[in-house]
Amino acid sequence: MGKVDIYLNRITNWKEESVILRNICLETELVEDFKWMHPCYTYMGKNIVLIHGFRDYCALLFHKGALLKDSENILIRQTENVQMARQIRFTSAEEILGLKSVIKTYLLEAIELEKAGTKVELKPTSEYHMPEELSQAFENNKALEIAFNNLTPGRQRGYLLYFSQAQQSKTRRARIEKSQSKILEGKGLND
Repeated sequence: MGKVDIYLNRITNWKEESVILRNICLETELVEDFKWMHPCYTYMGKNIVLIHGFRDYCALLFHKGALLKDSENILIRQTENVQMARQIRFTSAEEILGLKSVIKTYLLEAIELEKAGTKVELKPTSEYHMPEELSQAFENNKALEIAFNNLTPGRQRGYLLYFSQAQQSKTRRARIEKSQSKILEGKGLND
């Protein structure tokens, strides 16, 4: 029994819907994998779509969903900070079955985009807000600034978003202080 089968046997929410979505994905040339604790479907080793369930809905998460035409206007950007991924959300098996041909069209388009090597144009890290508290920390600790600048752009963005989301300066300073050792070790926020 594969990891996806084990996952589907264990989940209690959205089981029927997840099975239907799995079958639709497998009707294409996508290859089933299991990543981030969810069924993931790839093409030539590249992530195309993920099936995941939440409290109020289950979804197909298209890794490069920002590139899809979205002719049916059903793709959802989870938060304003998400640049590439988009979801199609479902609340019933009937809804999925009613949209089966649309879902398949989106999957085939995503595969074609991957075949063409199309990339999502990401907002440069330099355009993200640098909290004043982080600038102050850099002034007081040059090693921290060097380590931060040596992080991958994605890790830098993760920290910038995490620090900036705090409403109060005190909270931003506490988050920066708590993250310093990880930054100095070259690790990302969730490493």
